[in-house]
Amino acid sequence: MKGRGSSQAWLVIALVLALGGLVLALEPRLVSRLPDLDDLFARFAEKPAAARAPSPLPESKAEAKPVQRTALENGRVVVKLDADERARIGVETRRVAPGSHRIEIQAYGSVLDLARVTELTNAYASAQAALQTAQAKAEVSKSAFQRARNLGAYATQVQVETAEGTYQTDQATLSAAQSQLRTLAATAQQEWGPVIGKAIVERSVVVTRLIERVDFLVQVTLPPGETLKGRPDTAFAEVPPQSERVALRYVSPATRTDQRIQGVSLFYLVSGDSGLLPGLSTLAFITADRAVQGILVPEDAVVHWQGGAWFYREVGEDGFARHPLPPNAAMSADAYVVGDLGGETEIVVGGAQALLSEEARAQAPAPMDDDD
Repeated sequence: MKGRGSSQAWLVIALVLALGGLVLALEPRLVSRLPDLDDLFARFAEKPAAARAPSPLPESKAEAKPVQRTALENGRVVVKLDADERARIGVETRRVAPGSHRIEIQAYGSVLDLARVTELTNAYASAQAALQTAQAKAEVSKSAFQRARNLGAYATQVQVETAEGTYQTDQATLSAAQSQLRTLAATAQQEWGPVIGKAIVERSVVVTRLIERVDFLVQVTLPPGETLKGRPDTAFAEVPPQSERVALRYVSPATRTDQRIQGVSLFYLVSGDSGLLPGLSTLAFITADRAVQGILVPEDAVVHWQGGAWFYREVGEDGFARHPLPPNAAMSADAYVVGDLGGETEIVVGGAQALLSEEARAQAPAPMDDDD
């Protein structure tokens, strides 16, 4: 670039000299009006140098150094964030203390089809009506038979025998109606247990709400080998796809198990507007009578990375570090129980994914400079 600029300058000077010589030849008086050659040469000699000098970049466009938000302390990566940065990326913390927590057993729920309940309820009502009809007929025929016998000589043998036959037939019909009613009651008990079975027989509010789909019946099956002591009143089911929890109301032990799971089963009621529908399978959680020690870590606070589950806790001043979540951590009240931290701990309950992004960005390899 330097040689090219100098050549242009000399070319211009040569052209000026040639033009000046021509002018002098034609009109000598114009000599006083020609520019100073030394001044012209200096001007053209300085211009390429000035053109080559790079203009300084504005301070706002200067390359800014990346802010370092991570540090390696005691063999672990610590993300450093001040109060303003935490507020900007939405990091929220909560101080939790260790305590005793009743664990939740993860079970498997299935919302049952209640067509059979409706069928049994209607069949029992029909059998009950048939029984009442048979009882009425038997009472009438019994009275007729007694009157025929009391008439003595005024009643023929045929009348007495006819009245007796009608009475015996009605008695047999009555016995069959009673047997049918007892059979349906026993069937209801065998298929649906003492509570639902009794509700079918009495057509109580429980079964009425089931038939009218105000409530649904959920069969909850424990994992194989898992047992419960006492009455498991506290239970929840997850409603897909958001996995929101809805409360279950305990009914009774189930009369059968889920063939896919082969565990102890229980019957629960759930509201018909919960989002669960007959035929749907879901996860269920039953609070057991066993308790474990530790702090509670909400499910929303857990992040997954490199094949493991983690949560962030505060370390030092404005520092946060990942802590592993044990793979077999017990659950209580929709949270994990972590027992390897002593004393109160400040854990991150919001923005944990943003902290993981900061940590992953710091551990990513730096891009290579392009020398071409």
